[in-house]
Amino acid sequence: MFGDLGKLAGLLTKTHKIREEMEKLQERLGKLTAEGTAGGGMVTVKVNGKCAVLGCRLSEEAIKLQDREMLEDLIAAAANQALDKARQLVAEETQKMAAELGLPPGMGLPGLGG
Repeated sequence: MFGDLGKLAGLLTKTHKIREEMEKLQERLGKLTAEGTAGGGMVTVKVNGKCAVLGCRLSEEAIKLQDREMLEDLIAAAANQALDKARQLVAEETQKMAAELGLPPGMGLPGLGG
C-alpha cells in the first residue's frame, strides 16, 4: 500500500509528462471508432472515443419501415451499443497510459475512468 503511495508521489514530479500523455490520449480518443448495429443491421451508428456520433447508416429495409417509433428505437439501440464499445476502448487506452506512467493496476487518474 505504501509503495503505491510512493509511486503516486513520484508522479507529482512528472506533471509535464502527464500533461503530454493526456494530450496524446485525447488525440488517440478522437481517432478511435466503434460501431453499433440494431435490427439485424438495419441501423448502424459510428462513434469516436470522445463519444461523438460520426455517422448513422440506415439500410433500405429500415428506410421502408412504416413504423417511426420502431426506427427511433433501433437508432437509439445502435447508438447505445456503439457508445458502450467506445467506452470499453477508452478504458483500455487509459489503462495503457496509466501503466506507462507507472500507476499501479486499478489506480487511475481522475477523470479518465481508469
